[in-house]
Amino acid sequence: MKRYLAAAIAASAVVALIAYSYLGTAPSVTYDIVITNGIVYDGSGGAARSVDVGIIDDRIAKIGNLDLADANTVIDAGGKAVTPGFINVLSWATESLLVDGKGESDIRQGVTTEIFGEGWSMGPINAEMRQTMVERQGDLKFDVEWTSLGDYLMHMETKGVSPNVASFVGATTVRIHTLGYEDRHATAAELSRMQELVAESMEEGALGVGSSLIYAPASYANTEELVALMKTASKYDGSYISHMRSEGDRFEEAVDELIHIARETGAPAEIYHLKAAGTQNWDKMDRVIAKIEAARAEGLKITADMYSYTAGATGLDAMMPPWVQEGGYEAWAERLQDPLVREQLIVEIATPQNWENLYLAAGGADKLLLIGFKNPDLKPLTGKSLAEVAAMRGKGPIETAMDLVVEDGSRVGTAYFIMSEDNIRKKIVQPWMSFGSDAGAIAPQPPFTLSGAHPRAYGNFARVYAKYVREEGVLTIEEAVRKMTSLPAENLKLKDRGHIREGYFADIVIFDPETIKDHSTFDDPHQYSTGVNDVIINGIPVLKDGEHTGAMPGRALRGPGWLGWTEAAAAQ
Repeated sequence: MKRYLAAAIAASAVVALIAYSYLGTAPSVTYDIVITNGIVYDGSGGAARSVDVGIIDDRIAKIGNLDLADANTVIDAGGKAVTPGFINVLSWATESLLVDGKGESDIRQGVTTEIFGEGWSMGPINAEMRQTMVERQGDLKFDVEWTSLGDYLMHMETKGVSPNVASFVGATTVRIHTLGYEDRHATAAELSRMQELVAESMEEGALGVGSSLIYAPASYANTEELVALMKTASKYDGSYISHMRSEGDRFEEAVDELIHIARETGAPAEIYHLKAAGTQNWDKMDRVIAKIEAARAEGLKITADMYSYTAGATGLDAMMPPWVQEGGYEAWAERLQDPLVREQLIVEIATPQNWENLYLAAGGADKLLLIGFKNPDLKPLTGKSLAEVAAMRGKGPIETAMDLVVEDGSRVGTAYFIMSEDNIRKKIVQPWMSFGSDAGAIAPQPPFTLSGAHPRAYGNFARVYAKYVREEGVLTIEEAVRKMTSLPAENLKLKDRGHIREGYFADIVIFDPETIKDHSTFDDPHQYSTGVNDVIINGIPVLKDGEHTGAMPGRALRGPGWLGWTEAAAAQ
């Protein structure tokens, strides 16, 4: 309660200062930070302005001419872009921030907020799930000191992280919590329990429900189950966000399912990393964009996010049918050692089936790059294609993939080259498109360098400015900033974030539009982007002159259903 009162008092002081400034009788004020000589892109998509920005505590207190203002710290932006902090709509920094809270691969690109929850969230977990989380750790080691999603978010804030963090509750997580890894529909009682878990998570601050429907056991859920979970979340003004059931052969049908869920529940719905996977599906992108536009014209709030690369990254599980994965990893690995199962899979994986098969979508084993192993004996294979490893072993690629899953004790991190550059340009200009890295926030040092990485972990946001704004002119800088700031903040209902606006939180990035550049490649992934000079989060400098300050001011950001909003309002 004291924390809420303190926040209210600080906010009131900022509001008073703003009011005084409008009356032209502002009292003598000392700003904590004043940013001068910058070109401010405020996140709205409107024209940039040459104005100064004054910060007091964690808020933007004044925008205007502050030449004569007193300030504890003055940052001379030197004509560079001054923007709101970038929001990573699809982040897998859930574990990397537990190991290294600095999150430098994202911070150095200007990311100030990480959004979790693509199907799996870090809570709610039961005792069995906690044990599995501990036992299945690879390069990244951490203690599991929480059970609920709210506990996890508070744990992150308490231990100290540089970026802000927020999360959807995972549809996969509540299913495992209730049904385990069984391939069946939930009973009425089980579905009711899953809805209770969603309600609890929403009250703890979840942004809504996230699903990842190509993966077992998420793929076992039918549409009715997802509608039921979202009907609960929508009572708390939550949103639905989904890695859809197909991004390939049934791409259009998967979009129809997402739109149906939005229509049935009245909730906003976002498509994770919108893509058409596989050359035979690339021409579907125009029709999918038309579907989304039609749904939006109907009044449904349908949005999407993307990453700026033609390769996705997941695991070898994405080339194997859901039935072989039922029961979790141990049962999956055991089946893969059965000669009869292996014979069946060699045929089934090589033949189009009624499930999402990224092996076929990629067009062959040479388009599958192995980037993440758990077993030290297999780490020398990092960066090789599945075709190369198969040739080394004298086996077929599908049999090799099965062997690697068993030997590694994991699904094996894999990049699949499945997308079209032309489609990236089509997607990136859509006014409802924001960005997510679909990766952790890491660093070019152990334990992160013990495995490979997709370049999007180091370059997704910088690449947009370097390639699609500066080099190709596909986007204006104003629109690129809007897509990384106010658009996701409004979609996610993040309070007082996403704009440079008086009274808003001081999440601010200063970068050079002429030099910002991604450097990470598939051959040499562990390289920071450059061109971002300063990053301020909640009024605290986290990046100064391109170097991390060591500050950990990140906060847990919570959705509209959080009970704390009610408590804070009652305290004022």
